[in-house]
Amino acid sequence: MKHLGYKSIIANLSDIYAMNAHPTHVTVSLALSSKYELEALEELYLGIKTACKIYNVDLVGGDTTLNLKGMVISVTAVGTAHESDIVYRNTAKEGDIICVTGDVGSAYLGLQILEREKRLYLHNPGIQPELVEHQYVLGRQLKPEARRDTIEFFEKNKFKPTSMIDLSDGLSSDLFHICKQSDLGAYIEEGKVPIHPESEQLAINFRMDPITCALSGGEDYELLFTIDPKELEKVRFMPDVSIIGEMVNKKDGVKLHTTGGNIHPITAQGWKHFG
Repeated sequence: MKHLGYKSIIANLSDIYAMNAHPTHVTVSLALSSKYELEALEELYLGIKTACKIYNVDLVGGDTTLNLKGMVISVTAVGTAHESDIVYRNTAKEGDIICVTGDVGSAYLGLQILEREKRLYLHNPGIQPELVEHQYVLGRQLKPEARRDTIEFFEKNKFKPTSMIDLSDGLSSDLFHICKQSDLGAYIEEGKVPIHPESEQLAINFRMDPITCALSGGEDYELLFTIDPKELEKVRFMPDVSIIGEMVNKKDGVKLHTTGGNIHPITAQGWKHFG
């Protein structure tokens, strides 16, 4: 429950950072059933307050109501920025360089570990879960972090991306959001997509393609952004950032250039809202 509370805040702060702004306060509303004991709610709020403290955000209110079937958490995050600093999804330009922070696909593989251990537990409640060796991917799923450091770098270096979005739905889906709203296409180089070594090995163990996990996983809460090619030198000095592709004309579509020299259309296979 503590992880759940923490993550519910981070997911919303990430949206504020994705507009090159700083979150200032949040509201949290809960709808929950009587099966949740007071201790569970205390743990949930401990996670919520921990995230607020770390990111210097005020918890200013919310509401609590009855839900007969389970729990619903609704968080609203509010932030501030100078109007000239705000970055949108519809302002990328043809020729812009595509960049991403951190690594992608790890949260999805953390979820695969948790689901595997749950299935084993339901089959044999006496079994001990095998989680110790997978702390990185589990942390990426249970306790993600928002990229405040990236926004602070932009401020310090007087740098502004041409477009930006946070990776909640998956790299492919969120790239499509930028392409659709900017009326452009894109190409991504497979070998440049950042995948953590543990994630790559786990994908292979699960008989999955690592690049598929990276493109379609979701819940990484990294930042995907585009830059003017003239700003490339500034980005080269950014910590924990990979240059993965380029925005192209809409007629060229959204393509993956594989390490084997092939070109494949990318499909948005991540989370679909209201789908």
